[in-house]
Amino acid sequence: MTVTGKMKKAGVIACIVFAVVLLFDKLLMPMYISLGSVKVVPDVTNMDYEGASEKLQRAGFEAIKSYHVKYLSKVDSNLVISQTPLAGMEVKPGRNVYLVVNKREKPGFPMPDFVGRPEFDARQAAVRMEIVLTGVQLSTVTTPEENGRVLSQSIPAQTMIKPGTAASLIIGRYEVSALGMKKVALPNVLGMSLAQARQVITDSGLTTGKVTTEYSALLVPNTVISQKPAVGSYISPEQPVELTVVTAE
Repeated sequence: MTVTGKMKKAGVIACIVFAVVLLFDKLLMPMYISLGSVKVVPDVTNMDYEGASEKLQRAGFEAIKSYHVKYLSKVDSNLVISQTPLAGMEVKPGRNVYLVVNKREKPGFPMPDFVGRPEFDARQAAVRMEIVLTGVQLSTVTTPEENGRVLSQSIPAQTMIKPGTAASLIIGRYEVSALGMKKVALPNVLGMSLAQARQVITDSGLTTGKVTTEYSALLVPNTVISQKPAVGSYISPEQPVELTVVTAE
């Protein structure tokens, strides 16, 4: 090959190389840069979900709602708690951004056992657990130890409930008579002999009052067949217990 031919061949090669470089610089490189461009993820935490979703869309991202693994007390269910990817990260445009919000429903829990607890403690626990006490009634008790304590509750302990459930309590109130003595539950002396009944009444801190007789040919003489006040009544020690006993005559 002559010198002139070699020079022409070299010129052709140079033109081809120049064309390839130009193509890469003007076409391929911009496409590569475009495909490989990144965007910064905006911070949308503590925003409501709708506002956060709109902000992400304007930035070129897609919002995906997800839920926290457990219910968070006093956190709005529409508030964005966290996001993935994190704010400030550089990612590809159009990437999904997962927004975590609180669970919609509050989980259930077993009803606590309030019986025997002081009224103040029961009320405080009810507030913490979001149990609504719609009624607190008082009931007379015979011992100072029960004063101010929960005697019963409308919903049995361990029953599954949800926050906002309504419940009521009965609280003991210890009362004393004008003489400063507690009231006493009247014992059952029916069927006892008069002597036995008198002793049981005395042992209970009470006194026997008027004794009335009533004839019966079928019942054992001198047996108590009636008492006043009724069995189980709470009376003051100064109030006498009236009895009716059987007589064979």
